[in-house]
Amino acid sequence: MNKLTIGLVQQSCSDCPQDNIRKSIAGIEALAAQGAQLIVLQELHCTTYFCQTEEVRNFDLAEEIPGPTTQVFSAVAKKCNVVLVISLFERRAPGLYHNTAVVLERDGTIAGTYRKMHIPDDPGYYEKFYFTPGDLGFQPVVTSVGKLGVLICWDQWFPEAARLMALAGADMLIYPTAIGYDPGDSRKQQQRQKEAWITVQRGHAVANGIPVVTVNRVGAEADSSGHSAGARFWGNSFVAGPQGEMIFQGKEEEGVFSVDLNLKQTENIRRIWPFFRDRRIDEYHDILKRFRH
Repeated sequence: MNKLTIGLVQQSCSDCPQDNIRKSIAGIEALAAQGAQLIVLQELHCTTYFCQTEEVRNFDLAEEIPGPTTQVFSAVAKKCNVVLVISLFERRAPGLYHNTAVVLERDGTIAGTYRKMHIPDDPGYYEKFYFTPGDLGFQPVVTSVGKLGVLICWDQWFPEAARLMALAGADMLIYPTAIGYDPGDSRKQQQRQKEAWITVQRGHAVANGIPVVTVNRVGAEADSSGHSAGARFWGNSFVAGPQGEMIFQGKEEEGVFSVDLNLKQTENIRRIWPFFRDRRIDEYHDILKRFRH
């Protein structure tokens, strides 16, 4: 397969999971009708971004995998004959929860899962309260459309995660995401943060000679505790090619987007930019240290 059509669903979310799921399914069906073979949804797309606050009751939003939501989207994947990347709040056991991406094959079966490895803990992003760090490693999910290097949101800032996925044979990096502005920051600071977010991921594409697919949520969501002004997610979902070139970039609005990828380009780019060949793996042992004095 040299050409792959990817679909991105960028949506706002409400307090009603059923409405959010219906909106996601409508987006999937629209993209499948446009010929998408792989469709990616944003991080935690069934709910609002509940991690703005630390509330025990929010654990009730979690569910097992397989479970009700995977069953719903499995049926959609099979009906539309597409590979789906969905994102769920996983209940693994009492008191043990993960932020988990699930990859569904065209026939509706679960091709694989990835549990978010890097867990942030910042104002408005209190994820350490909810999520246990992943334990499945950086292993691509093998599907009928290729090996998918699925990572999640905060993972996208870490070059080690991108590199390990690429070294394991990923054909592309995929980042379901929930990131936005702090309404209290200046407009210039908000813009710097968004550009840094885009730039670091384009750098992963360049350093690994591999496409990057990022799908971010959009819209304003209130802080249920009332302690802050909430968050405004900036959308701007994008697809970058293996030289970091922008193939597509969305705006700060809802939408479904169909993007064509040339998978042969990775091979061509790695021949002229042989970063894997020239890595000094004999000298990288200090990377395993927290800090080097």
